[in-house]
Amino acid sequence: MISEEEFLQYQAQTTPHPLALKVERAEGSYIYDSEGQAHLDFVAGVSACSLGHGHPRVLQAIKSQLDRYMHVMVYGEYIQEPAVAFAKLLAEHLPQPLETTYLVNSGTEAIEGAMKLARRYTGRTEIIAAHDAYHGNTMGSLSLMGFEERKSAFRPLIPDVSFIQFNLEQDLERITEKTAAVVLETIQGGAGFILPENDYLAKVRKRCDATGTLLILDEIQPGFGRTGKLFAFEHFNCIPDILVVGKGMAAGLPVGAFISSHKMMKTLQDRPKLGHITTFGGNAVIAASSLATLQEITQSDLISNTLEKEKYFRTKLVHPLIKEIRGKGLMLALIMETAEITNHVVLTAAKQQLILFWLLFEPRAVRISPPLTISMKEIEVGCDQILSILNDYQASSVN
Repeated sequence: MISEEEFLQYQAQTTPHPLALKVERAEGSYIYDSEGQAHLDFVAGVSACSLGHGHPRVLQAIKSQLDRYMHVMVYGEYIQEPAVAFAKLLAEHLPQPLETTYLVNSGTEAIEGAMKLARRYTGRTEIIAAHDAYHGNTMGSLSLMGFEERKSAFRPLIPDVSFIQFNLEQDLERITEKTAAVVLETIQGGAGFILPENDYLAKVRKRCDATGTLLILDEIQPGFGRTGKLFAFEHFNCIPDILVVGKGMAAGLPVGAFISSHKMMKTLQDRPKLGHITTFGGNAVIAASSLATLQEITQSDLISNTLEKEKYFRTKLVHPLIKEIRGKGLMLALIMETAEITNHVVLTAAKQQLILFWLLFEPRAVRISPPLTISMKEIEVGCDQILSILNDYQASSVN
């Protein structure tokens, strides 16, 4: 068994103090540690394991594809059935003009591709993003991050990027005929699961149409059924020009994609040729997993059940220290009274074999983004643990 010391020495870390859970295996809504203890997963790999751990349909698709082939050529040269079948099925479930999918390896790469496509198609350079936005950590995506503390160390970033306030209608006047694209999260993730209000996205859509600007919606986190629709934009009367997806798309494998009209996507083919290329994008094994995931989500009652599960979370998680529950479906954030309480809840839950997590920019938020397959009983068990932790904290604060 690998030791914690070896983990810290040989694998690069993202923070000074990782949770360092020693994982042995995972199944359904549980992750099992090296001592055989079951940890109830309320995070799903940060919204990535949409069908839980080791879903039979997904595993069978992966195993079947492994027996045929894994990687045969760089993206886009050969006809590989899993990738084409996935892209076709996805198009059948999306409104026009979202019909052609470019498959990549991660959400942040999909954002990079979408930015390039917008500039190539419009011939413009300005890109507008939102304050407190998070779209990934590669240089283009980082340039769109609306949180200076997390990106200042890496400047200079990509030029001609400006910012507006999410949900602030008067800022939309800053979208002009010079703007190539507006890039927004359909639901702001790192900021605290902030939903668009007062037809905000429809108003953004209208302004983009008036100025010839493309609208890029980032659904890397809310996409694939997490909010009670296949994609969150379906709640908000707004169809993007480019849709960016990832995370839950392959039920736990590294993946991303950006989707647009066929006419728009063709502009990456020429002048210059190879306008966006990737070695492993559209990998057959990951595409097979993506196809099985999309089939399971669209052929089952998981999406409609997501809203019922949200109601149950909101009914159960009532406590004086929980000031608000933000989000939609199974993309929820408990907003605590203070960041100290948030840290206590997440870290105490970890000791009690309940997996919770933080959000990037909202220190008072406790993330709840379990697998779509989580049962009502599992929700009840986890919620009771959270309430018990809060009660103990409250009692100790009084004493």
